[in-house]
Amino acid sequence: MEKPASLRLRLLVPLGLASCSCLLLLSQPPATAAEKLHARSTIRSSEAAEHIAALADDAFEGREGGRRGGRAAGGYVEQAVAPLGFLPAGDNGGYFQSFATGHGTLRNVLALLPGSDPTCRDELVVIGGHYDHVGYGNARNSFGPFGFVHNGADDNASGVAGLLEIAEALAALPQPPRRSILIAFWDGEEQGLLGSRHFLKHRPPPLRGREIVFAINLDMIGRLRQRLEVFGTRSAVGLEALVTRANNLPGQEPLDLTFDWKVEADSDHYPFLQRGIPTIMFHTGLHDDYHRPSDDVHRVNLAGLEPVVRLTFATLLEVADSPEPRLPFRNRCLTESNASRSRLEAKAYLPADKPGRWGIGIRLDEANPTVPVVVAVRPASPADRGGLRLRDRILAIGGRPLRDQQELVGRLSEIAPGGGVEVVVARDGRRLKLLWQD
Repeated sequence: MEKPASLRLRLLVPLGLASCSCLLLLSQPPATAAEKLHARSTIRSSEAAEHIAALADDAFEGREGGRRGGRAAGGYVEQAVAPLGFLPAGDNGGYFQSFATGHGTLRNVLALLPGSDPTCRDELVVIGGHYDHVGYGNARNSFGPFGFVHNGADDNASGVAGLLEIAEALAALPQPPRRSILIAFWDGEEQGLLGSRHFLKHRPPPLRGREIVFAINLDMIGRLRQRLEVFGTRSAVGLEALVTRANNLPGQEPLDLTFDWKVEADSDHYPFLQRGIPTIMFHTGLHDDYHRPSDDVHRVNLAGLEPVVRLTFATLLEVADSPEPRLPFRNRCLTESNASRSRLEAKAYLPADKPGRWGIGIRLDEANPTVPVVVAVRPASPADRGGLRLRDRILAIGGRPLRDQQELVGRLSEIAPGGGVEVVVARDGRRLKLLWQD
């Protein structure tokens, strides 16, 4: 393939000339917005479908970790990623990170794209998903019937296909992002998140000295219905706004998003959160075929898979190419829940004797301090007539983003009596422009 070959040259030539690798990397201009858009457009559901069909074939016997089918699935993943030109990041110069468990020998598949900026290329962004499933099923890991191949087309052949499409999109960029990116295919997730846990405890030699600053997990992204679920956005300040920004880039219709606050040990994002690493997970939700033989290829929503993977790629670049310092971990995310969200967004009531000029009530969200949440809208007020709703997040006033809640109040007070203002809000992950007229 032509594009992967060019990536291979970009990566391997500097390694042979260590003393001048910085000069070689810095000589290339950063990818433009148009180049990133082109790379994102290479993510196609038709190509992802081929990987899903292969991994969810009966020949892999349900891809159980430590078994014949799981080992064969790991070999398929290695063969798919190796031609793309990324550096092997496993043990002994290969892509595999092998480790023994009570279930047999498991193997993570790890591929590294070194960053282009010498000031932050030792910062590592991990994007991963598990490739194992539950084999023929048993009372511990299946809802039955047992004894039949559980192909796991959604769980998680869909996530693996998404990762492979993202790898090809990275290869289409004229130069790597500023920070290094590790593409990780985890084994043993269904047996207790074994692959991701092992990786965090035993870093392979090619990754030692690199600090993991962010992680993204793809798990079950093949059944998009009305909304895409996003977990972990409370793990760093401003993450919800970052994902919303990636969801509203030009060139694609934004998805409806649900930002879920719960933190549970139900996928490979959890070990990273436990280690204090900001982490998000994209997930299209559970369904009646979960851990059953009926989770098969024909049930995957391929049309929905493509925008999910493109959003993931855009989010990855938002972090990996950001000129801002790394995002500090927000410890309170571990004790928050959807009940916490309900309390934050609970409806408030404006005092009858002080309704306010614009008719809104807002509340500060400490995880998104520049994006106050709307908790009150007075009927027939300018905000109400302009289409504001409860739980909207106010992003900008008069074309300018906000620094904090106090600035919002100041901006609105500057508008002359009888005037109007454009207000940009985030609603379910979409950016909307509203016009408030006094």
